Amino acid sequence: MSDDPVQPTVQQVAMTLAALAATAAAPRPSGETPEQQGERVFLGIEQRLQDSSLATQGTWSLEWAGLSVDNANMAFLAMNNDGSNEFAVVIRGTVANVTDLLEDLDVGTMVPFTAAESPPRAVPVTVSKGAMDAFTQVITMRPGGATLVEVLAEALRVAPPDPTVYVIGHSLGGCVATMVAPYFQSLSWSGATPRFALYTFAAPSAGGPDFADYVDSVDWDANERYFNMWDVVPQAWTDLDCVKQKYYPDPPGPAANLDVKGVLSAIAGLPGPNVYAQPGKPFSLNCKYGPPGSYDPNVVRKSLQDFMGQVAFQHANSTYLSLLGAPDVPPGPVVTAISPNVGTTNTKIIITGGGFDAGTAVDFGPVACSRFSVNTDGTQITAYAPEGAGVVGVRVTTNVGTSPAVPLGQFAYGGPPPLVVTGISPDSGSKDTKVTITGVNFGSNVPCAPPPTVYFGDTRTEPVQFIPPGTIVAKAPAHSVGVGKSNS
Repeated sequence: MSDDPVQPTVQQVAMTLAALAATAAAPRPSGETPEQQGERVFLGIEQRLQDSSLATQGTWSLEWAGLSVDNANMAFLAMNNDGSNEFAVVIRGTVANVTDLLEDLDVGTMVPFTAAESPPRAVPVTVSKGAMDAFTQVITMRPGGATLVEVLAEALRVAPPDPTVYVIGHSLGGCVATMVAPYFQSLSWSGATPRFALYTFAAPSAGGPDFADYVDSVDWDANERYFNMWDVVPQAWTDLDCVKQKYYPDPPGPAANLDVKGVLSAIAGLPGPNVYAQPGKPFSLNCKYGPPGSYDPNVVRKSLQDFMGQVAFQHANSTYLSLLGAPDVPPGPVVTAISPNVGTTNTKIIITGGGFDAGTAVDFGPVACSRFSVNTDGTQITAYAPEGAGVVGVRVTTNVGTSPAVPLGQFAYGGPPPLVVTGISPDSGSKDTKVTITGVNFGSNVPCAPPPTVYFGDTRTEPVQFIPPGTIVAKAPAHSVGVGKSNS
């Protein structure tokens, strides 16, 4: 029996590269210029490409990375140094929540896509105006004075014979990849003549049936489209109406209620009379819904919030990596708590969490912190609060990203300390169900002090019992009805 490690599949490598495109996707809370963020994106991707535990095995190197001025699109070029003569052009779309992803592209207007046709057709194929705008951004970005095409051309000029160029993207990056790849095919390349392969994951469609047929008619080394059966985004813009009927089985849910169906109907209507189609050989993933790992058990209630939370889980890079059997990309920095959470300028604060390293930066809301130190294992930061006011989130940024805002990471200048709910039990029920709410800083047991006020959504209810400082028992009021309100 051979002791050689199992080699990752090309699909696992491609999806890993696609996941790396989201590295450092957001600017620091205190602000960065596009140039500063671009440098951090480059360093972060370079750092992760060196990780031998990923499907990329540490053999790839970053050659170029471009970020659009509005941070809407990003692309990078990487080269495999294992002797395989492989290159990868990886495209990232807009980074936002799932609703924004579905609404981001201007799909109500179709425009000619002539960039990849040589000579142009008498009747050009059509794509959405939004997709064309994104394609134009990717092709015209010029970090360091060179475009993606110019850098790839130089790499191919000196490459050995028969190089392979993978064009890869997840989500909107995959949508744009279906345009970039045939554009590359239409160009003349000096030096080694490349073979092109197109791999997309979770991609919405870029254009009409004429565009899809055109892409599929090109001579590809591979032309494959991967989608999670329970991911809503790849249904855009071909069959979003079906989502209202089959997503997600109940139980475990979350089934689509009237709020969900209303939102999906509005989104499904965005293309108007335009008809869209997907190019590429389809490969479906995650056919069964309900077994452990096939869904997020924390968002299964019949509400718009949980439905969109489940959509986000099904669409995530990590879910696609798991479905393909590839190691997940390690998360960026995480703040779990700060202590104390109230003070003034120069108050000494301990920030606990993980993923902190030598490139760490700390922000108190929109203000950068200049005085801090990181412990050796990257789990704790000692910081001194900069000048500020009000209640702010304390967040940590490294080359691979920025920690999300968390309730226990809030700092109040001058007090009172921020109120934080950490749990409710039970988390579903009917009117008059007794609910125990736990957290911090709910109040004190000072005589005559008013009891805390409790809201379920926008409905107020009085506490049945208050156990200072962090436990409240309250009766659930009648449920609120309306978009975004829970039915539980």
